[in-house]
Amino acid sequence: MQTPESDAVGSIAVVAVVTPDKIIVANCGDSRAILCRNGKPLPLSSDHKPDRPDELKRIQNAGGRVIYWDGPRILGVLAMSRAIGDNYLKPYVSCEPEVTTMDRTVEDDCLILASDGLWDVVSNETACGVARMCLRAKEHSPPPCPARMVENDEVSGITTTTTTSSGSGEVSDKACSDASMLLTKLALARHSTDNVSVVVVDLRKDT
Repeated sequence: MQTPESDAVGSIAVVAVVTPDKIIVANCGDSRAILCRNGKPLPLSSDHKPDRPDELKRIQNAGGRVIYWDGPRILGVLAMSRAIGDNYLKPYVSCEPEVTTMDRTVEDDCLILASDGLWDVVSNETACGVARMCLRAKEHSPPPCPARMVENDEVSGITTTTTTSSGSGEVSDKACSDASMLLTKLALARHSTDNVSVVVVDLRKDT
């Protein structure tokens, strides 16, 4: 197996820090963080696509071009404008994240962090509805036997990762796990062609 040149390797990241009063999200790439508040999606990140007006201007000011080849791509190659790595496309590709800080409220249901394999085929509204349904379904369920963390499936060459992240208690853990799994399966059922990674965090303060 041939090792790729390090300059040609890149990745993206969306990271969230949840405190009792704040949600802080840092995003670099086209993964996405969505806050579900009172059943409605509230984006906490904006996808770094090359044709996003401010990103397009930044790329052009740096001397780069966005070429439409199966969608907008930097120099016709990379379909995102920010990433960790991809040194061969610098300075057009930035590794600087955008950071969003949001106050928590009693209306917050959950936080969804997911890769573009989900968002390519599932809307923010649908993802919010699925996650909220799973959380509410477990509200009055008896505590399950401990079962967690990461499950990897390979379906038609697509690697899907489902990760559970806890609110408080085993019921909350199970609800988050169920929501992550259901969203992953929904993306596959809708023929997502990219890796699907989903994390659901229970934000309800009374759980």
